[in-house]
Amino acid sequence: METTPTENQKNVAAAMHLSTFTKYLFPLGNFLAPLLLWTANKDKPFVREHGRQAINFQLSILLYTIGIGILCLPFFVIFASDFTGLVEVIDDHVHDVTIRNVRNLGGYLTLFLVAAVLLFGIFVFELYCVIQGTFHANQGKLYKYPLSIQFIRLEESEPKDEQESQSSINQSENEHVS
Repeated sequence: METTPTENQKNVAAAMHLSTFTKYLFPLGNFLAPLLLWTANKDKPFVREHGRQAINFQLSILLYTIGIGILCLPFFVIFASDFTGLVEVIDDHVHDVTIRNVRNLGGYLTLFLVAAVLLFGIFVFELYCVIQGTFHANQGKLYKYPLSIQFIRLEESEPKDEQESQSSINQSENEHVS
């Protein structure tokens, strides 16, 4: 890998990390924006590595968020059976709904609170990591996101390709000589 990336490469790598925030502007922006920058600059090893890390981290965050949803799903199903009771209580006591009339309100609130805390924790963690990745890229350093699952792995195919092309050149020269 190059020892010193150019300013352009640093800026593109930093933009790649920051482009993950486009998910707040349009759906799947956290995947599409870095992917576009990554494919446009795949020939630069510094940018390629930062793009790979950013996309892997976003896929990991998606997986963790889905995991929280799956974790909360059984509890939601349990409390959903009481939800019909909650609706009946509200219908029966339209003008007189009190905490005493609503059963299992603590369950609803606990589920909501746990899910909200976990999702907020993921949000803060993502925010911190993306900013750290941006700073590292801007300083010309590589950054590996914590707790990131390596979905996309880059193989060191460039040196192998050079060796293969060099050996095929040598082989073709030997064939012409004989």
